[in-house]
Amino acid sequence: MEWKVDKDCIDYQMSLMFMQERVKQIINGSGDELVWLLQYEALYTSGTSADPQDLRNPDLFPVFNAGRGGKYTYHGPGQRVIYPILNLRSRNICDLHKYIYLLEEVVIMTLDNFGINSHRKDGHTGVWVGTRCQPLKKIAAIGVRVSKWVSYHGIAVNLYPDLSHYDGIIPCGIKNFGVTSVKEVGIEIKSFDTFDKYFKKSFIKIFGE
Repeated sequence: MEWKVDKDCIDYQMSLMFMQERVKQIINGSGDELVWLLQYEALYTSGTSADPQDLRNPDLFPVFNAGRGGKYTYHGPGQRVIYPILNLRSRNICDLHKYIYLLEEVVIMTLDNFGINSHRKDGHTGVWVGTRCQPLKKIAAIGVRVSKWVSYHGIAVNLYPDLSHYDGIIPCGIKNFGVTSVKEVGIEIKSFDTFDKYFKKSFIKIFGE
């Protein structure tokens, strides 16, 4: 499995083309699986079930049709985006619910290294923080797509983005719960490198080398 880490913000359209090309290579046997860690300039993306009414301010940032599952979400500086491009058939994970569950588990394990108690929420994809005494908020979004059981798109974990940038959408179509970040819950991660180290360790523990 190849790991690719980009330090600078990536053009969104370019990233889509890159993922699609790698998917084709894996399908025809000419490319390796890849876990790609990156970040974007501020933008919104829409998934296959996006409701146009959830786009509150279409002029705030560029809006892209992502082609993944899900609704509207935000990407921007301070958010770690991870795209696992995996051959789910060869891994015997031909079950999207199981695959998403495993991605959530990787994030939960990673955040635990920073003392953040995160969890799943019944009926809602992603990773959440909060208790009975604290507002429940999403700290990581997950949206995937598969082609012939090769996965692409993936995870967005809020480390220290500007959370006001979410005001232009209803994130993931969920009106009753907010979004948060590692920084907002009181943990400071000064560089992506630290997060990436723990993420890779957790990912390998769940999915293997």
